[in-house]
Amino acid sequence: MTTVRTAIVIGGGIAGPVTALALRRAGIAATVHEAYPATASGAGGIGGTLALAPNGVAALRSVGADEAVTATATPIVRSAMAVGRRRLDLPTLAGVPPLRVVHRAELHRELHDRAVAEGVSFAYGKRLVDVEQSDGGVTARFEDGSTATADVLVGADGIRSTVRGLIDPAAPGPRFTGLLGFEAVARHEVGVEPGTMTFAFGRRGYYLYWPEPGGGTRWGANLPQQRPMSLVEARAVPAAQWMDTLRTSYGDDDPGRELMATSSADELQVVGSLHIMPPVPHWYRGRMVLVGDAAHAPSNSSGQGASLAIESGVQLARCLRDLPDVQAAFAAYVRLRRARVEKVAARAARINHTKAPGPVARTLMPLLMPLFVRTVMDPEKTVAHEQRYVIDFDAPVTAEPALR
Repeated sequence: MTTVRTAIVIGGGIAGPVTALALRRAGIAATVHEAYPATASGAGGIGGTLALAPNGVAALRSVGADEAVTATATPIVRSAMAVGRRRLDLPTLAGVPPLRVVHRAELHRELHDRAVAEGVSFAYGKRLVDVEQSDGGVTARFEDGSTATADVLVGADGIRSTVRGLIDPAAPGPRFTGLLGFEAVARHEVGVEPGTMTFAFGRRGYYLYWPEPGGGTRWGANLPQQRPMSLVEARAVPAAQWMDTLRTSYGDDDPGRELMATSSADELQVVGSLHIMPPVPHWYRGRMVLVGDAAHAPSNSSGQGASLAIESGVQLARCLRDLPDVQAAFAAYVRLRRARVEKVAARAARINHTKAPGPVARTLMPLLMPLFVRTVMDPEKTVAHEQRYVIDFDAPVTAEPALR
């Protein structure tokens, strides 16, 4: 039985509220400290649509948030791949619920409201600058001069995590994927069944799209980019200028041309440069530990980023609940998570290499697509172990190395 009774959670995006909810259900009082001054301008207000895989929804069930989240999400029941005019339906994984797409702000709001309803406290305008640890606890120091003390501190502060640097000053930072992300809803109707997501390889860039409930087509685009841009830099470029770039880049593609032509610059979501986290050697030190993107951020190609973050928050809470001391709990947590998240990241990295094929590869792709779908895209071989993963929150965690 744990001796941990209180926790400081740094970061109020996706992983933070889930972790705090799970800790509360484990009998640990958690307060979420968010650097932004309010919910609307914080981590939940940045970014476009994200995917929740079946395993992510299953993990949300552990904290009672699955129904509220899925009610706001769009189910994706089928998918297809397109290269030029060649289109091929992709096989689906049997026996699992559908992938769901949800806007990051909506997901954040549902998780925040659920956490508040269950008694989790939130403190805003709390940018972490330093931490002091002792045998009896950990004290967080914030930019505004305030402090907070608890038994443990959880870094759920994203890919540019401050906590990660405090745990290990030599820890790697995020790695640029060479892609820039955009999203919008076009007025153009693509003429596919609702719930169908299409992965398209254009002449100059990769994009995906699906029918938007209520009309139009939601699309996301990944354009090759030579140098990374911060989100602030990317959004400093006028949206009309980005829209011109997109219309030029996808002008030879069908339906990319129509999607860009019927999208408004005023509604363009500039996601910014896409990054991944290389393997992080140290997930914890003393009474500090990482969850979510701070420890593991696979490429968006995985469709698993948010789901893995949610899983990690739930698993951390189980370990802190069941093991007698902080170090044993953190060690068990890492054994539960590291191999899984790094395997997902490796799969996503392989997919990333196909998002900007050269002219020769693009010429061969339509010819190789059927073979590719039968072999490389076999869901039983590629994603079954990811999507069928379900955490039994009530099952006790032990300190045995071979945890499941």
